[in-house]
Amino acid sequence: MGRGRAKAKQTKVARQLKYTNHHIDYDRLREELGADPRREDSPTQSEQESERGR
Repeated sequence: MGRGRAKAKQTKVARQLKYTNHHIDYDRLREELGADPRREDSPTQSEQESERGR
């Protein structure tokens, strides 16, 4: 007994997660993680090595 109420709550939470608009502030996330924005624009070391081999 009591399983129905627990299952209903899990279903409700699952629906909220599925259908709620999740706005993610990527700039704030980068700041919190300490990501260097300049690193994203520059080619990686493996990209530089592949260009040298051409």
